[in-house]
Amino acid sequence: MNPTPKRSMLERLSSLLLREPEDRDQLVALLHAAHEKELLDADALSMIEGVMQVSEMQTRDVMIPRSQMDMINVLDEPAAFIPLVIETAHSRFPVFEDSKDNVIGILLAKDLLRYYANVDEFDMRDMLRPAVFVPESKRLNVLLRDFKENRNHIAIVVDEYGGVAGLVTIEDVLEQIVGDIEDEFDFDETEDNILPDKSGRFRVKAVTEIEDFNEHFGTQFLDDDFDTVGGLVINQFGHVPKRGETVTFDGFKFSVLRADSRKVHSILVEKIVVASINETEAA
Repeated sequence: MNPTPKRSMLERLSSLLLREPEDRDQLVALLHAAHEKELLDADALSMIEGVMQVSEMQTRDVMIPRSQMDMINVLDEPAAFIPLVIETAHSRFPVFEDSKDNVIGILLAKDLLRYYANVDEFDMRDMLRPAVFVPESKRLNVLLRDFKENRNHIAIVVDEYGGVAGLVTIEDVLEQIVGDIEDEFDFDETEDNILPDKSGRFRVKAVTEIEDFNEHFGTQFLDDDFDTVGGLVINQFGHVPKRGETVTFDGFKFSVLRADSRKVHSILVEKIVVASINETEAA
């Protein structure tokens, strides 16, 4: 008697899904059952759930708020805004005129090479790319389709009154599906969790254990409720913070360098130096 032929992964997955789910919760349960039966790996399951989540999310859920946007005034001289371009290392900058609610275009950092090629004939208006505007309520799956069709990577988010509410990039949307995407603030996997910079501050991975942080900075943060610095900082905020948000406690200033809607990835840590009474009186 011939042994029963081994079914392929696709056949086993199809068999599992033959029980047609009646709602989203049942579908998710089936997908998790497939993962438990090793028909889906963890990465595939996470991406499928991310796709389902994107269809329910709106642009306002992932946008960088207006207060954290790095914008350039079209009237500024290059010497005034180029340090910002270098410091942030972004590839695209919204450019406004008169008011930050009046975005007139997008400046690509690479186009600034033309400034160095011919300083005297530099005119920012001539090199601006058209700005794309989307409402806060736009669904992320629709926004992603528009990004793909128009080959656009950034959009200005406007509120119901037409004012600028924030900006969103294609990376912000994709991260909801595939997880974190590396950018200029990422650490190399071989690097230490705590790295000093030239200004005396420290870049710290959010996954750094509190015990290691205490050992490095001589602090005494408790790890009873949280294992990592990221958990400690999120608790202080009371929510998952976005890039640029800061919180100060126990003599340290914590600034979020990288974060998505799910978690914090890296933090800039600065020890606050408090002047002594004698130093204050001497001043």
